[in-house]
Amino acid sequence: MTQSHYRDLNSRWRARHENLQKKLWNKHKESLEWLAGNYRQLISGSLGGLMLLTGQISNPFPSLSVANAQSVAPIIDKKVFLISDLAKILPKDVRPLEANEEQKVSDILLRTYGIKVAPELNGKRLNRNYGIIGAEQHLVRFPGDNLSSHFNSDKDRNLYWQQSMSPGLGAWSYFASSKETLTREDEDREKYYIAVQTFLSKDFNERFAEYRDFYKYRKMLVVNPDNGLAVVADIADAGPAEWTGKHLGGSPEVMHYLERFDGSLRGPVLYFFIDDPDDKIKLGPVDI
Repeated sequence: MTQSHYRDLNSRWRARHENLQKKLWNKHKESLEWLAGNYRQLISGSLGGLMLLTGQISNPFPSLSVANAQSVAPIIDKKVFLISDLAKILPKDVRPLEANEEQKVSDILLRTYGIKVAPELNGKRLNRNYGIIGAEQHLVRFPGDNLSSHFNSDKDRNLYWQQSMSPGLGAWSYFASSKETLTREDEDREKYYIAVQTFLSKDFNERFAEYRDFYKYRKMLVVNPDNGLAVVADIADAGPAEWTGKHLGGSPEVMHYLERFDGSLRGPVLYFFIDDPDDKIKLGPVDI
């Protein structure tokens, strides 16, 4: 192949590359401007969950600026757009969201994960859906369950043994009547459980039986807005108490996947009801 052929191919490739950059910029202008000013904090916060399918980590967008933003690399982890979109909506203080904020967040989560979520379902809602999550212990799944029988692999045992077993049962007692009757669904319900403040729901005490049945193993989408990681979890316990300063708790597996395992084992998350009347959505981590 002659040098002229190489030059022709190079010219075509550069034109295609610039066209892709332009399309990306036109579609995600606001998100990329936000990213230009925040990528260093994003990198320091969660490398694996955030960035870049390709490129240099030390300077992923070397020429990205408001003045010259079209030179952004065309291949970016989709979580970046989720993070920037949520950052423009969520308040700096972790407070209950207003109705318009809930709607915007619900729309973003549906668009990103393809899961229909809602702050209210069947006329029922929690006291909030943006709060501080804290670490919970493993729950006893059946009579006699303990740390020795709790894990299905050495990997899980090594990762989660130290979180120990809760001395009490979950809000709905055992997940199964015996080890022999324990199903995969039972295992996942414990593995990916959250504890929420069901008792702070409006009219909870007056409609206790109704709320108890509604909340039992109710699926929720839990999202770490700082890194875009999400998990489909189920409500299997009530808590934490108001005086703790936390608003919900996550199983060791939930906390680990969401990367909420810093020194304080706590941090803000979004948690919305999943509208899944046909029970088609599986528990566990969700990929974009």
